[in-house]
Amino acid sequence: MSTLSRATIAQLAEHLENAELQAFDVTKITDDYPDMDWEDAYDIQWEIRSRKQARGTKVVGLKMGLTSYEKMKQMGVDVPVYAFLADYFNVPDGGTVKTAELIHPKVEAEIAIITSKPLRGPGCTVAHVLAATEAVLPAVEVIDSRYRDFKFDLKSVVADNASSARFVTGGNLKRVDQVDMKTLGVVMEINGQVVATGAGAAVLGHPAASVAMLANMLAERGEEIPAGTFIMTGGITAAVSVKAGDSVCVRYQDLGSISMTFV
Repeated sequence: MSTLSRATIAQLAEHLENAELQAFDVTKITDDYPDMDWEDAYDIQWEIRSRKQARGTKVVGLKMGLTSYEKMKQMGVDVPVYAFLADYFNVPDGGTVKTAELIHPKVEAEIAIITSKPLRGPGCTVAHVLAATEAVLPAVEVIDSRYRDFKFDLKSVVADNASSARFVTGGNLKRVDQVDMKTLGVVMEINGQVVATGAGAAVLGHPAASVAMLANMLAERGEEIPAGTFIMTGGITAAVSVKAGDSVCVRYQDLGSISMTFV
């Protein structure tokens, strides 16, 4: 049951999308709308998605956020959050990310999958996801909350498309049976210094569990994950701040490496 009117949802979507497109920060929207609920938050996110698509932007994938049990406990929630990825978020491997287009970017290493069959909730499980996974590949997400000083609550962050900003994929594509996503190790370096390490199990015990949750959450809105969808399953490492001049390289066990430079 939404608490916000359609007009308010449209106005908040425009406000948050402008902050993203013009790279200015705003205060969390629950300050002004303390009674907004989860449905309102996702309604705003879907409205931002519609605004982009109306201008010809393509949605090229989905992502999960807040996928560690520790983080969920800390935030007092029992499910992660999801968001969409727009075509212009995509930066090629070895490419440059323009910091002038962002507010306060951070990078995190992720495992991504591409689906070969539709996934539909409720009742989607890890087994369903593994059976519907075409390929596993490495990804680095550049997150950039539009909220001042990265201060927000979860409803505000869902509305802000879960801080989505840029992402880089590359490395090696593997079939799902060639990779143990759970034990897959990752090392992130910035300017040659190791800043974070982790393994796939950091994502809900198994990255496929994240995708199953995504299918089950989308089902609540009558949506499914289509075949051929690119999905970033959630951060394996903590998000690390970056600035102009930084070069980031992430090495993945069995999946090669990805790099990018911030300018």
